[in-house]
Amino acid sequence: MHTIADFCVIPMGVTSSVSQYIAECQRVIEKSGLKYSMHSYGTNVEGEWDAVCQVMKECHEAVHAMGCPRVSTSVRIGTRTDKIGQTMEDKVNVVHEILAKEKETKH
Repeated sequence: MHTIADFCVIPMGVTSSVSQYIAECQRVIEKSGLKYSMHSYGTNVEGEWDAVCQVMKECHEAVHAMGCPRVSTSVRIGTRTDKIGQTMEDKVNVVHEILAKEKETKH
């Protein structure tokens, strides 16, 4: 099942800057071959359900392997059966198109 997930890994019990841990998660995601997009408070990942869940697990394992004693992750997952293969970009582009049409009608 095609899945788009937004997740935020939160390393706990370490320094206040967690950039090194997030960079390691990005390496894990990159290695997975899944389509992804990092943003300021997390990462969107797109692919088959099992692969997406697996890469989130691997991020936890990688952060723990760096010596982090506790990891918390918030996750939002979406699936659709009415629009097979809809991508992250598709979802964003629809909103951009709506806004562009509104701008055109105001001029």
